[in-house]
Amino acid sequence: MNGNTDRNGALDGAVVAVAGAAGPAGRATLLRLAEAGATVVAADADVARLAQAVDAARYAHGGATVTGDTVDLLDPAATRAWADKTEKEFGRIDGLVHLVGGWRGSAGFAETDLADWDLLEKLLIRTVQHTSLAFHDGLLRSDRGRFVLVSAAGAAKPTAGNAAYSAAKAAAEAWTLALGDAFRKAGGEEGPGAAAAILVIKALVHDAMRAERPNAKFAGFTDVTDLAEAIAGVWERPAREVNGKRLWLTPEP
Repeated sequence: MNGNTDRNGALDGAVVAVAGAAGPAGRATLLRLAEAGATVVAADADVARLAQAVDAARYAHGGATVTGDTVDLLDPAATRAWADKTEKEFGRIDGLVHLVGGWRGSAGFAETDLADWDLLEKLLIRTVQHTSLAFHDGLLRSDRGRFVLVSAAGAAKPTAGNAAYSAAKAAAEAWTLALGDAFRKAGGEEGPGAAAAILVIKALVHDAMRAERPNAKFAGFTDVTDLAEAIAGVWERPAREVNGKRLWLTPEP
């Protein structure tokens, strides 16, 4: 078991919520935030995988506070209750990292199944709306509030077979940029005290994927550990530098 090694940084003592925390990106993010000295409040719909992710982060960083909540992020009241509970329990809320994902695609544009849109609209847009609205006030009260969305390069350059996915990602980006404008206006002449930032990737890769496809190159993909490092880095920069910005982790199309 390793102790925390990144204390006294921008995340030391911060309280950060992570939505969609049970997947590979979530696990890497919980580990990185805990390493940085943050109190991490994880949420996911998958109870078993969430418990495994939380336990892994606790074990890797002895003494770190990492908790898990099963939250239906498609329920706005449940999402707001999670935000309120987090701030009440820990006295502050300094971040929401949005990692809720999902993908559906088709062979071409004409083959698009609008049932895919129905699913992606919920996963990729509604959850962003509900979390941003629920955490907005708490992030403004923080001296280092950050809302971090992970998006995809396809939102800027959609392909025929990814119409629904790219459109959903583009909508989530627009919503997050609007949140950033709200933070800008709230900061007035002094500039924003909180920030909404978008990390843009082509796709993610992790060790299990490499093991399954040892000959694949995964060109342009972002490793989940590198994504977690970039997420932590959003707190290392002043709010005005990252607020309302797309931060590219892959070459711009």
